[in-house]
Amino acid sequence: MAKIFSGVQPTSIPTLGNYLGAMHNFVTLQEGNDCIYCIVDEHAITVPQDPKEIQKNIRNLAALYLAMGIDPQKSILFIQSEVPCHAQLGWIMQCTSYMGELERMTQFKDKSKGKKAIPAGLLTYPPLMAADILLYQTELVPVGADQKQHMELTRDLAERFNNKYGDVFTIPEPYIPPVGARIMSLQEPTKKMSKSDTNRKQRSSHWIRKKRSSRKLNLQLPMMKPLSVMTATQSRESRTCSISSRSAPAVPLMR
Repeated sequence: MAKIFSGVQPTSIPTLGNYLGAMHNFVTLQEGNDCIYCIVDEHAITVPQDPKEIQKNIRNLAALYLAMGIDPQKSILFIQSEVPCHAQLGWIMQCTSYMGELERMTQFKDKSKGKKAIPAGLLTYPPLMAADILLYQTELVPVGADQKQHMELTRDLAERFNNKYGDVFTIPEPYIPPVGARIMSLQEPTKKMSKSDTNRKQRSSHWIRKKRSSRKLNLQLPMMKPLSVMTATQSRESRTCSISSRSAPAVPLMR
């Protein structure tokens, strides 16, 4: 049984790229593995966000996780900001990383291109991602091909920390599916499909909503009750934080 961790940002509407590249595998991997799936809302604020919009997106993403088949009885589903250990270990990982390696990250270069004021969070995003993964002694991380460089940095940071302080963290391996790992834009096939793309026609969501409304079908997920509070406890065996749910949220069904 492998320990698996992965997360999705609650920004905009997930694309076909998100689904095929990572989320589709979440359901399959929860069979026979110890899976932890996260709504990474702290990563979302590396760029400006509307507070009301991000709260709505968190609820919608939680509903999507459950609707596509994530079973709270088999997997742990939680909100990143509800577990302070993520930010705490994120700072330690920042102190373990070097400016040069963070500035070489392709996603940082792409997202900061042309900006006069670059949020520091864009630069320090990878150490927080490393903390998310290392916190749970993760062995396998289902990600899209665009996250391969971040996974390599995560492994480097874990090894660097272990070499200095002892055998603390498990060195994780990326799980990149052979099909669907990198879905390209619908209108610009040289570009990767992205939720943050300003051209909504390059993502699936625009056409899906248009097609859905034309058929006059009500496919909107009902709003969930607030997710149960997840508590962080110190595990002596794993020497890291683990999470448990006091009650599993009810699974909303699509009408």
